[in-house]
Amino acid sequence: MEYCVFTEPQQGATYDELLRCAQATERLGFTGFFRSDHYLTMGGDGLPGPSDAWTSLAGLARETERVRLGTLVSSVTFRHPGVLAIQVAQVDEMSGGRVELGLGTGWYAAEHSAYGIPFPQKRFGLLEEQLEVITGSWATPIGERYSFRGEHYTLVDSPAMPKPAQAKVPVIIGGGGPTRTPAIAARYADEFNIGFQPEAVLAEKIGGVKAAAERLGRDPQSLKYSVALTTFAADNERELLRRGAEANRSPEQTRSDANIWGDAEQITEKVKRLAALGAQRVYFQLLNLRDLEQLEYLGQEVLPKLP
Repeated sequence: MEYCVFTEPQQGATYDELLRCAQATERLGFTGFFRSDHYLTMGGDGLPGPSDAWTSLAGLARETERVRLGTLVSSVTFRHPGVLAIQVAQVDEMSGGRVELGLGTGWYAAEHSAYGIPFPQKRFGLLEEQLEVITGSWATPIGERYSFRGEHYTLVDSPAMPKPAQAKVPVIIGGGGPTRTPAIAARYADEFNIGFQPEAVLAEKIGGVKAAAERLGRDPQSLKYSVALTTFAADNERELLRRGAEANRSPEQTRSDANIWGDAEQITEKVKRLAALGAQRVYFQLLNLRDLEQLEYLGQEVLPKLP
């Protein structure tokens, strides 16, 4: 099992706060530090305002040494795939080969309206073509040219440079769609991620991607399966509920089956159940980047107990 920290900087965080969280994640021994890719808060004032995911990851790439870095997930509506391929390859080189690309269709219409970003109703075609362009560009041998003609994007005689430092940047596809998402994940993904659902739904979605891989003729075990769940960790009930209330969760919502919550023993039992249903990587979603005490508790008291 692998354990990553997943943050939501659009809810309010400076780059320095993001950096402190990433460096603590590395020091405490987690596998990866991931961030959302959003431009608008989903509650609260969001001060000091949003930060661009790949700009901030470039900074973190130079100020960390071991921890994996990536998005969960970038929206296809934010960037042209030719540009995104360059950005991710450059950040991968800056990190010494520690980057992972999470890519999805996007869902938050309000952030598009707020910043004048087009938000087409149908986006799965964009996702498939972006994956084709990005992976095709990276796979093109140095000295050769890459061309692509699709419904949404056309590239002609691209030098397909630069190349990532890694031979293969892991591609993460996330989402709970019943048909298109499993098919796309089975074709393009190195990792399928499903989040914020009860255990029964997580098991169903992982099973759906495994079945899609088999239909495609791909070994289902060649994919990594991961879950991302909002996390409230504390060694006592009062602190646990305080963290839940801080995120506008009632006691019942804090203790939801769709969350990871509790003390070290309770979280360990939850993670064991996630592993039993097929998860190989867990993302602990921490809503408050400034609450480093919770991160320290996870790293010092919980992580050593996990399978």
